[in-house]
Amino acid sequence: MLKKRLIPVLFLKNGLIVRSQNFVDFREFGNPINQLERLNDWMADELIYIDITRDGEHDLKRDDHKIRLGSQTLEILREISKKCFMPLTFGGRIRTFEDAAGLISAGADKVVVNTSAFRRPELLTEIAKCYGSQCVVVGIDVRRNEKEKWQVVINQGSEQTGMDPAEYAKKTVEFGAGEIFLNSIDQDGTAGGYDLELIEEVSQAVKIPVIACGGAGSFEDFEDVLSKTSASAAAAGNIFNFTENAYVRAKKHLISAGVCVKPPENYLLKSERILS
Repeated sequence: MLKKRLIPVLFLKNGLIVRSQNFVDFREFGNPINQLERLNDWMADELIYIDITRDGEHDLKRDDHKIRLGSQTLEILREISKKCFMPLTFGGRIRTFEDAAGLISAGADKVVVNTSAFRRPELLTEIAKCYGSQCVVVGIDVRRNEKEKWQVVINQGSEQTGMDPAEYAKKTVEFGAGEIFLNSIDQDGTAGGYDLELIEEVSQAVKIPVIACGGAGSFEDFEDVLSKTSASAAAAGNIFNFTENAYVRAKKHLISAGVCVKPPENYLLKSERILS
């Protein structure tokens, strides 16, 4: 049986990590390198950075972080990749093949393509032909409409498409997607748990891995999504930012609950040393 993954997600806005809620409320939290060092120590399975900067300017705004990052996305990614000891996925404002190629050259193992995957799905094919479909992650943001039906939204949740998420997921696979990053905007930042019904519907519609995101507020929420749905991974941001050693404790909880998660059996012994 394939082991399920637990993946921290860090949202970048103007060069800083932010806490997100419903894609409209963003609170600055810290420097991306400092957060990365904690996750390295915790032996995270993977790491996803999503750059949600709208204006294209990255400004740390404070000089007491003691880490100086460049003003452009690629410079930030290069600095991150130097210190990242786990598979690294990076997304945000990928509009062309050259954008994706630049991120991979700067150190990303995979790229998340969201709005552009909807507007020009051929982009997925271009990336997959060059780097392989395993490098192509399609970000699917979902929100319930006024009729309480799910629909895909793009442009950071501001533009409705009317597209059913499961049907859209199948379409992206045809164009070369190797993985789905599924994010529920309604659950984002609420700590109210994942939308299990949505996750299962999309996971059943495709044969590629689905990473579920949006709503984690407790370790039991991770257990629910990894044991009650067909998702390959649970992703979360806020819970790992605010709880000391949250990643290690979450993994211990999942192992104790019998969820088949990475890494292998000696993880518990190593994590005990981190917690002590």
